[in-house]
Amino acid sequence: MKPTFLTLAFLFSLFIPQRTSVPEADRASNNIIQLALLLDTSNSMDGLIDQAKSQLWKIVNELATSNKDGEPVELFVALYEYGKDDIPRNEGHLRNIVPFTRDLDKISEELFKLRTNGGEEFCGKVILSAVENLRWEKENENLKVIFIAGNEPFTQGDVDYKIACRKASERGIIVNTIFCGSYDEGISTMWKDGADLADGTYMNIDQNQEIVHINAPQDEEIIRLGIELNKTYIVYGIDADENKVRQEEQDKNSLELSPGVMVERSVTKSGEQYNNSSWDLVDAYRDGAVDLKKLESNLLPEEMKSMNEKEKLNYIKKMQSERESIQNKIMQLNEERSKYIAKKMVETGKNTLDAVMINTVKQQAEKKNFKFK
Repeated sequence: MKPTFLTLAFLFSLFIPQRTSVPEADRASNNIIQLALLLDTSNSMDGLIDQAKSQLWKIVNELATSNKDGEPVELFVALYEYGKDDIPRNEGHLRNIVPFTRDLDKISEELFKLRTNGGEEFCGKVILSAVENLRWEKENENLKVIFIAGNEPFTQGDVDYKIACRKASERGIIVNTIFCGSYDEGISTMWKDGADLADGTYMNIDQNQEIVHINAPQDEEIIRLGIELNKTYIVYGIDADENKVRQEEQDKNSLELSPGVMVERSVTKSGEQYNNSSWDLVDAYRDGAVDLKKLESNLLPEEMKSMNEKEKLNYIKKMQSERESIQNKIMQLNEERSKYIAKKMVETGKNTLDAVMINTVKQQAEKKNFKFK
């Protein structure tokens, strides 16, 4: 088996047993993009892991510019790993790490946890598992996409990839394949055939290609403001502290990868896709996801437990105002930064994870009437 770790950027450690029918999400909307990332964690594809970790925020930022019928897109991401010996063969050497979620910090956290270990890569099996076990939208006007990356033959395993890909297509799910190696080898090992069967796109990348970040004068201030945003979060709920720590840890992880990654993460944190209404009272109040009158005091942060209802509301609105002010500053700086980078950008001619994913999703989304700025 080749030294390999197949990943794709861009979600709790729980294995979902196979079902005979597709569970459907309960959202009544047609402006949703669902991305299921199926990453091969066999052997040593560390370069691809690094691409996934570092490019998640850039991919999200690109998709965040889209809308449909004037409404901003809702992005949900799911994460699978497959091909790892640590996962028993009777489980298909695969694991659903995170089901569809808008919790991008959770996706980032799990990407940083990924480790490679030799195994057998069953592409058909992991595709079928994703098709049958994830909560896909029923409405086909939404964009439902699987990205699977790898470098071993697409034909391995006891589930025929043709059956899996056709089932995906029947349910309006596109399967895009990313081969880590030469374009022609990916064709001969059936990666292109898999994409063709499920209305998808076949791509190849160099998983060891170094990601180039162009430093801009705005970077330092964007990073500072991105960290400053954390002070505007009001945690609530049983897992409040855990979620706050996760947010801070993903800032730290991004900074350790490179300042450029933290810049992209900070831009994400200033936009619509970074939504934490499940543990942050500012987002929850804005989305109407919480009733302050019914929220038990033991679920509130210490500073709010003694407040009356009016004081609680005023405190939330104060943090909301501070957050919006910081977010607006980040967005203004990012506009300046984008213009600066456009002037400095040099075409490398190399395909990296973010480039192939962004271009492919944009093309497929436009067919569903999503518009991009």
